[in-house]
Amino acid sequence: MSVSQFTALMREAVMPVQDTAVDNTRHVQVLEGVIECPCCGLIQRLPELPPGTQARCTRCNQCLDRRNKTAPIATPLAFCITSAALYLAMLFSTLMMLDLYGRQRTVDILTGPVELLHEGWGEVGVLVAIATILAPGIAIAMMGMILTASLRPTLPSWVLHLMKWYELLRPWSMVEVYILGVFVAYTKLVDLAFVEVGAAVYLVAGLMVSMAATDATLDTELIWQHRRIDPYMRLMKGPRLPLRFVSTGEEALMPSANRVSCLSCGLVLEFEHPVSATEPAGHCPRCGHVVRRRKAESMGRTMALLISAIVFYLPANLYPVMTVIRMGAGTGHTIVEGAIELWVEGMIPLSLLVLFASVTVPVLKVVGLSYMVITTRLRSRKALAFRSSVYRIIDIIGRWSMIDVFMVSILVAMVRFNHMASITANGGMVCFAAVVVLTIFAVHTFDPRLMWDAAGENGDTAFAQGPGDVGHREQAAQTSAYLGNMEPDRA
Repeated sequence: MSVSQFTALMREAVMPVQDTAVDNTRHVQVLEGVIECPCCGLIQRLPELPPGTQARCTRCNQCLDRRNKTAPIATPLAFCITSAALYLAMLFSTLMMLDLYGRQRTVDILTGPVELLHEGWGEVGVLVAIATILAPGIAIAMMGMILTASLRPTLPSWVLHLMKWYELLRPWSMVEVYILGVFVAYTKLVDLAFVEVGAAVYLVAGLMVSMAATDATLDTELIWQHRRIDPYMRLMKGPRLPLRFVSTGEEALMPSANRVSCLSCGLVLEFEHPVSATEPAGHCPRCGHVVRRRKAESMGRTMALLISAIVFYLPANLYPVMTVIRMGAGTGHTIVEGAIELWVEGMIPLSLLVLFASVTVPVLKVVGLSYMVITTRLRSRKALAFRSSVYRIIDIIGRWSMIDVFMVSILVAMVRFNHMASITANGGMVCFAAVVVLTIFAVHTFDPRLMWDAAGENGDTAFAQGPGDVGHREQAAQTSAYLGNMEPDRA
């Protein structure tokens, strides 16, 4: 080995030591008692919340924090254990039984994804399996581990990763959407043959209630309080910086490019120098996740996903999602034709539900997100609070478009009687499933704080180009999240 090679190896061995060294000449401040609104980016003081109240943003009305009157750990843990019992029973129970002229077929919740795989629609079968089987099971298991570990005096480090993954995975657990898909499928099957509802349907309904109750009684802030904050801030590059805990004054509420908050645990940090808008600033000293002021490439990724969703939306409505064969003759059914069929049969409320969830919601999502992206590009100051409300609504209703996908998976699993009666999936279902997935990703990649940044309401941001873009600085100096009575969780 040459001298230069030996020197290079020694440098590589020393570098990790240099990266983890502590730089006492600089520091990072932890701002106590404040929170950044994840919807508009306003830094505001968070008051002490009594049980049964919640704090909302004074600018966009986003729920910032809440306190339940129930036991913060025991109550959600009880609902989580109930969810686990219902989930296991659901996997081994019958979903429906179909009797057609003496020929019977019994299916469970696993049959739909398996039949889609056999028909060659594996991508949709995997999506249905994830939304109805894998995601609920993993979410229940992770929540059980989180709540059990929260009973300890100090929160273990592995819980931090579970908390983050639970937030990402929970929206893909679509048990409540699946039960509506079962109901729509049942109404279509009763005209074809005798249908008997199995125990799994009631178990899915109970699982929907128990999982919603777990989220409603969960208090994540109290769980984060069990975690001791690391006294040093780990930067992406360079040495670690010591932390200083400071009480917030009026000047701390002013917009600043030096401030960054963790979207995972809500900790607000302030550097001695301006922080890049999208580049990672370091690792959160409480939860360990990468922190940055704004989501990276938010506008570009959102527009790319929206354009892709529009491309898939046209064939999703033009091509049939399934083909129904009776006595050797079959016809294709599009999404709109399925809603019209329910209307003709007198099931008007159900027809309107399918039409709204499968046609109106995707259009509203694409139009709403496009409107927010365009107005942000144009640096519009109009209707900022309204746009934030629209974003929250789109985020909530986005999953309900999966009703038709779940319905088709159930019908394909149930009606398998050769030429007598059979239902097969078509390419329109794949395109429609792609629209739903792409719009869900588009909502997650879009950063609603950019709308307020572009209007100059958050001070010196990536959109601000001069003093005239600073906006209403005096508004931030006088804001403090207001208290309200506990309302039902809209999420």
